Amino acid sequence: MAIVIEQDQGITSDADERIGLECPYCGMYAHMEPQSVPDAASLLRDKPKHVGLVYKCDACDEPVFLRFAVREYTDNRVELYRNFVELERPKERFAFSYLPKHTEVLFREALSCYSGGNFNAFASMCRRSTISAFDALGEGGKLRAFEEVMVAQEIAGIDDESFAPIKSVLFGSGQHEDLPLLTHAQAGILLEVLKDMFYQCFVRRGKLTRAIKVRRFFVSENNDNLVSA
Repeated sequence: MAIVIEQDQGITSDADERIGLECPYCGMYAHMEPQSVPDAASLLRDKPKHVGLVYKCDACDEPVFLRFAVREYTDNRVELYRNFVELERPKERFAFSYLPKHTEVLFREALSCYSGGNFNAFASMCRRSTISAFDALGEGGKLRAFEEVMVAQEIAGIDDESFAPIKSVLFGSGQHEDLPLLTHAQAGILLEVLKDMFYQCFVRRGKLTRAIKVRRFFVSENNDNLVSA
């Protein structure tokens, strides 16, 4: 499938297919409509290797900028490859308020690295985030976190060979220079595993503790009202 920009007809695509992706602004998975398309005559004159198009998110109407590689130039049209690069990635979300402050700062920076496509910088920041988290958890915290990660591996059905780089990043004791180089796919697995580890070690406890405090408060209030009556 290809996207074509013609001098007379503007942008067209095979079978009128629409682009769908997760919007970096509203976070919804939505269709994207072309909003701003380069002039075909200018492209045919300059013949750049890549072309940038602005699309509009159907969910929130915000502009989304995508970059396409040029497949072919002809006399009056420019054909683009269907694959594109998202120049603005959706921000990863997490319940940061439940994390220890130092861990929160490091993990936010880790997610920024991931969203920017800097996957090995992401791995380095994940290592720093986990070291901070282990310190906050205290004695036995690292072992508890390790057990949670092993459960996540089993639930997700990830084989040991594929999971080895993830464990190395999270629990390795060497220098940052010894961290394995991660692919996009491996970084994605690392992201989800670390989010799950932080959820189990911090968020779950925080939410449960808060919910129980609220329940006790209302029970106490009801008892006081009964005594007053």
